[in-house]
Amino acid sequence: MKLRLWGTRGSLPSGAPENVRYGGNTSCVEVRGEGACLVLDAGTGIRRAGNAIDSNVDRVDILLTHLHMDHIQGLGFFRPLNQEGMEVHIWGPSSRQLDLSGRLTKYLSPPLFPVRLRDLPCKWALHDVPLGEAFDIGGLRITADFVAHSDATLGYRIQEKSVSVVYLPDHEPALGHDQIPNDRTWLSGYRLAEGADLLLHDSQYFADEYAAHIGWGHSSLPQTLAFAEATAVRRLVTFHHDPSHSDTALDKLHSNLRKECSLPFELIAGQEGTVLQLAG
Repeated sequence: MKLRLWGTRGSLPSGAPENVRYGGNTSCVEVRGEGACLVLDAGTGIRRAGNAIDSNVDRVDILLTHLHMDHIQGLGFFRPLNQEGMEVHIWGPSSRQLDLSGRLTKYLSPPLFPVRLRDLPCKWALHDVPLGEAFDIGGLRITADFVAHSDATLGYRIQEKSVSVVYLPDHEPALGHDQIPNDRTWLSGYRLAEGADLLLHDSQYFADEYAAHIGWGHSSLPQTLAFAEATAVRRLVTFHHDPSHSDTALDKLHSNLRKECSLPFELIAGQEGTVLQLAG
């Protein structure tokens, strides 16, 4: 399984030069597996992801965690949607009021977007993600569940043979607590993330910022480290960086954590353009 990070920010930064290396695009990760091309979320990074997809790919599956704007604002600019013959499947959460189609078409229609979903030339299909049961896309097995955020939000576990990747870009498992509880089985996202080879997890706040944002649906980096340790993952990729955090500040934070903490997993600072290869 191969991953490429196309967008790692929580919302669009100012575009200042100090934010170049960690990237200026919002959430989007490409996952390639046997017979499958997945795109996790449709933030602004999906435009670059679409432009890089090989001409021999005839199906793409987009897995949306939720429908907050920073996770769907690039969808209308995804090149495969405008390719005749391309098959595009969009998966995401429904709500008590509307299914995915009813929710998503509100964005892909005037006045928010000039082209309606029904007018796109590709072969498209929308799917409410099944909960409580795994489903297959090519050689990849997908498991989804709701996680703690400020709207109906899914986390995903993607399995290829013995290799597993978990994607939790917007997640607040601690909910105001400094410590992960000893009884972890009830913890949001625990069953998805347990024992994963690679976890991409919300790390939006520095430790001293979190108190002012309790309940917003995001984690501080120390909480993310605690969650990764509690779930016994092998590698952690920090994700959903706050747009106000400069490259210099993020470099310093990750460097200090590696020096000061004895981490039972590999810590990877999520940067736009990073490529990760996992072998089973």
